[in-house]
Amino acid sequence: MATDILVPTLGESVSEATIGRWFKKPGDAVAADEPLVELETDKVTLEVNAPAAGELGEILVKDGETVEPGALLGSIVEASGDAKAAAPKKAEAPAAETKQAETAPAKESSAGYGNHGDGAPAQSRDSGDHGPAVGKIARESGIDPATLNGSGKDGRVTKGDMLEAKAKGPSAPTPAPARDAKPAAPRAPSKPDDAAREERVRMTKLRQTIARRLKDAQDTAAMLTTFNDVDMSAVMAMRSQYKDIFEKKHGTKLGFMGFFTKAVIGALKDVPAVNAEIDGQDLVYKNYYHIGIAVGTDKGLVVPVVRDADDLSIAGIEKKIAGFGKKARDGKLSIEEMQGGTFTITNGGIYGSLMSTPILNAPQSGILGMHRIEERPVVRNGKIEARPMMYLALSYDHRIVDGKEAVTFLVRVKEALEDPARLVLDL
Repeated sequence: MATDILVPTLGESVSEATIGRWFKKPGDAVAADEPLVELETDKVTLEVNAPAAGELGEILVKDGETVEPGALLGSIVEASGDAKAAAPKKAEAPAAETKQAETAPAKESSAGYGNHGDGAPAQSRDSGDHGPAVGKIARESGIDPATLNGSGKDGRVTKGDMLEAKAKGPSAPTPAPARDAKPAAPRAPSKPDDAAREERVRMTKLRQTIARRLKDAQDTAAMLTTFNDVDMSAVMAMRSQYKDIFEKKHGTKLGFMGFFTKAVIGALKDVPAVNAEIDGQDLVYKNYYHIGIAVGTDKGLVVPVVRDADDLSIAGIEKKIAGFGKKARDGKLSIEEMQGGTFTITNGGIYGSLMSTPILNAPQSGILGMHRIEERPVVRNGKIEARPMMYLALSYDHRIVDGKEAVTFLVRVKEALEDPARLVLDL
């Protein structure tokens, strides 16, 4: 008896995933709950575990192909190695995938570094054996996939190609290239001696989405950045004085992010436009504070969200951020942990950045950029002193936030950090 291996529910607004790699080959022994295959979505990388013990049967979806929630990936058969046990499932796979294609909801794009959507459509199998979604649209619209120039892997026609052709109407089909024609080069070819030293690697789902979302944010929002600097002397002195006691009591290190998060929340309460977003012709003001903390990983930037951060102490915020950092490095962040942010903080200073203009995490209207701390000469009471200074950058959507509001927001953050007692007294 065989047990199906299915694509799990991927989360809100995530309607497809790409097969990253299979950890096993057909015929390999498999233990229950052992990781079998890695899926890449536009938000996270997740593993699908074996639903039962036995032996991996036939793999129905190969590396690089796109699948939807509920799609059949393969099966687990009895450890005897009898291939006949897996054969019925192979016949059932197209029907199962067709049913999924008919019931899958339409994709919707989500926003932000960590709250991404992706317009990459499901791929077909090859030019003569299209996927179920392509076949379904072809039957409904009468469009022959063979007449289209596929944008998928190896020139395959995707669901997106079919939908685009359907929108254009039957009078404007995209001509298919000749069977022996090479696909159009996306860039000018390199010189032969240069090409031999180049390496072409396909972008991951996450990196594709980051690229698309960042460009969308620039094209959609009226983005502007304003700057200020903050004297970090008081925060650094407090951190130095209490870091050992703090770590001993709370089991986590006292960093700067807890102070910044609290300072940002106070500023958001004073300037609610920075915590709002545009929805059609409406402004939606968020009376809650879900703060996204940008975290760099080897696969790209992700933004886990500290929900209701205003209800947490500095210790609670530091614990949350430390936990998210570990999960991000291990690739264990869930989609739910990266959704719903109302404002984002990003810290380029950990990489040595002195100043930058962060890009909005759409549809949010503001993002605060932190930078490295360095001693600079400043004037205090008529005297030049060396102080640990940090540049702050607030990028904001000028459609929602006026310049006066943006400057006021940064001043509130600056005041709270230069006098941390304000954070304790809620001033």
